[in-house]
Amino acid sequence: MDDPLFDRSAPRPTTGSRPVHRGYVWDVVADDVDLGDGVVVTREVIDHPGAVAVVALDDEGRVLLLKQYRHPVRSELWEPPAGLLDVAGEDACLAAQRELFEEADLRAARWDVLVDYYTTPGGSNEALRVFLARDLTAVPEAERHVREDEERDMVPVWVPVEDAVEGVLAGRLHNPSTVVGVLALQAALAADLTTLRPADAPWPQRRPGPPPGTRSIG
Repeated sequence: MDDPLFDRSAPRPTTGSRPVHRGYVWDVVADDVDLGDGVVVTREVIDHPGAVAVVALDDEGRVLLLKQYRHPVRSELWEPPAGLLDVAGEDACLAAQRELFEEADLRAARWDVLVDYYTTPGGSNEALRVFLARDLTAVPEAERHVREDEERDMVPVWVPVEDAVEGVLAGRLHNPSTVVGVLALQAALAADLTTLRPADAPWPQRRPGPPPGTRSIG
């Protein structure tokens, strides 16, 4: 292959769009998509604000995973700190710093982009950026965030990178940011972290525009 392997933006014309569901966090819309040669298909799309996740790596070569209940899959999953980009225009790294603070009682002095991915491109436009956080310090107890709902009972555990990788490959860990983040970290470490990108690296896949509930559909 002569050209580099990369995904490229190539939107097909949308001849119609209708709301199916207006949600608190995301909407569902039905788009009529013109695929060319007279073929028009209807696709229901979750219009998602996007999210960030944080792989926190300590000086002992361990990553932080949190046990959190996820109701759609009726399971407790081990996953990195993560959160929605539901504040319009918010800087992604600042959002990641907030999630690390709120969910893990940690701050980090060094931030890099580890990997970007679409979570479920067959049905959602959710783009997720995974940051690598290093040079960690604990938040003093008096300053810690009060966690609520599913976050209230989160259990933290520090796992050696090689154990986390083994857990992913053995099929014991299923959260997508855990799977993607842990394997991306393994690859980055094998390359002496030369694959890392700066925390403010361009992210064109992130959804532009207003948050769900304010979208105007003709």
